[in-house]
Amino acid sequence: MEGYLETISAAQGTFIVNNTTEKTTNFDMLVVLEDTVFTSLKVAGNDVKSTYIADTAAAVKAGAILRPTGGVKFSGVQLTSGSVALVL
Repeated sequence: MEGYLETISAAQGTFIVNNTTEKTTNFDMLVVLEDTVFTSLKVAGNDVKSTYIADTAAAVKAGAILRPTGGVKFSGVQLTSGSVALVL
């Protein structure tokens, strides 16, 4: 896991997910760019969406930031709709 300043400044780069194809890569944080419905959000290949989103069927609003807990990285994301920026 990157340090806080490296993460918030996106020092390792970003990747925009704006389709419904699963993106599998390790990332420290994601920023929701528009109202977005998640198909899955993974840590170590396991879907942990319900750990981070209370109503998993509803859209997460634009501007939300999701960061994994416990010193781990997210390992993948798939969207039903919307777009997110992955902070690598």
